[in-house]
Amino acid sequence: MYDLINYMKSNLKQIFYSRQKIYLEDKNMLVSAVLIPLFQKDNDYHVLLTRRSNQVAHHKGQISFPGGKQSKRDSSLLDTALRECWEEIGLEPKDVEILGELDDVITLTSGFIITPFVAIIPHPYEFTINPFEIDEIIYIPFSSLLEKSNFKEEPLIIEDKYTITDYYIYNGNIIWGATARILKQLLDELNSSN
Repeated sequence: MYDLINYMKSNLKQIFYSRQKIYLEDKNMLVSAVLIPLFQKDNDYHVLLTRRSNQVAHHKGQISFPGGKQSKRDSSLLDTALRECWEEIGLEPKDVEILGELDDVITLTSGFIITPFVAIIPHPYEFTINPFEIDEIIYIPFSSLLEKSNFKEEPLIIEDKYTITDYYIYNGNIIWGATARILKQLLDELNSSN
């Protein structure tokens, strides 16, 4: 596998230069941000995801990137992503190298607009999980995400509207919804730029 991290570092302007932002027309939408933490382990690149607890207000038990709703005290959406990572898994902002930003994504059922930030994190790392928010951290190798048998598309009807939903399967974990769309966007960007 090509050296993904060094490739992304050297080609940031081409990969992340023109992101699609979603501007709020519906004031009831919740503005949020997530971090897509990448690291190298065992000659493969991995992405870090979390399984949300059943105690949180939204997306109970789902697999997601660390992140959450923007707070008034956050000066930017990047600050939101970094603050939420610190609160959820104990990832310190000083240990995060931001590579860029992907297109905004809207959740289909819960009314969130998500801005994803791609980052490199050190490995190994001593995480501190907040048990109220997170049940576990899940590491998925890119080689598994790129296997066609681990990616599925299925029709879905939400509020009488037909759509296609993407999802990934890894070790019995199902990654779907906005998280799967963000993952697919990242993988498609990397494949088209390579």
